[in-house]
Amino acid sequence: MNSCEKRRQGRLRRKLSVRKRISGTTERPRMSVFRSSRHIYVQVINDVTGMTLASASTLEPALREQCASLSGKASAELVGKLVADRCKEKEVTKVVFDRNGFIYHGRLKALADSAREAGLEF
Repeated sequence: MNSCEKRRQGRLRRKLSVRKRISGTTERPRMSVFRSSRHIYVQVINDVTGMTLASASTLEPALREQCASLSGKASAELVGKLVADRCKEKEVTKVVFDRNGFIYHGRLKALADSAREAGLEF
């Protein structure tokens, strides 16, 4: 097993550990974040019904042109604001943050902070 595969297996193990403890409800859906080397994706999920209430990513046409010239943290902040605005439209103000096994720093922290500033409660 090479180092890339070990890192991936470790993240999946941490992901399962986190998911044992948290799940999204109707009152407080789960905000799941995935990051790749280039992009970041967010979904707000109600685990009771299995429905995605809101989503945003750096690949969306509305953000793609803006994010091409920005750094990773700055584009993560834009995605955080966008998902918070979409949650407000659906009248969701409180969420449970699911970091999906990723370490809470850098782009994840920037996304979470901008979503908080835009009005989401974690």
